[in-house]
Amino acid sequence: MRNDYQYIDPDYIYTDPETGVLRNLAGITDRDALMFAETATTTKRANELKANPVKTDDSNALFAINKHLF
Repeated sequence: MRNDYQYIDPDYIYTDPETGVLRNLAGITDRDALMFAETATTTKRANELKANPVKTDDSNALFAINKHLF
């Protein structure tokens, strides 16, 4: 899914000054490469959770799932 949203970050604290892409742990500045990397990583984590589900007794379990995915 393509998103043409432009972040308003005049001091470039959260975005790359040349590309406008959000700063990320991988240091990727190309929008399409970042989308590919995030999709691959999220798919991998989702498959891990499918194979080894986290028991959800309370909201802390949901936070654990979110932390694992992202």
